Amino acid sequence: METNKVLSALSYFSILFAGFLFPLVVYFVSDDQKVKYHAKKALFSHLIPLIPVPFIFLGILLDMNSSGEMDFPAVSFIAVILSMILSLIVLIWNIIKGVKVLRNE
Repeated sequence: METNKVLSALSYFSILFAGFLFPLVVYFVSDDQKVKYHAKKALFSHLIPLIPVPFIFLGILLDMNSSGEMDFPAVSFIAVILSMILSLIVLIWNIIKGVKVLRNE
């Protein structure tokens, strides 16, 4: 197998073992434009599940009443569920993209 294919695929598969760190390193170390392209796509896809995180903290702050007790944190609950769904979708998408890179390119 070609090293470029393996690096591109590992950028997607790194969601299982190295998060956004591996695609970031590959993006800055590699000279091949296709590898950089796939590393950048993988990096952005690994960051997508982090979008709801500010809403989780905002929901916690909004749901605290004046005595410091917390009612049911509806906004946080919805944001956590959304983050879990996004994480699952991104995981599946990255595995599919990694396999496609290994097979097609």
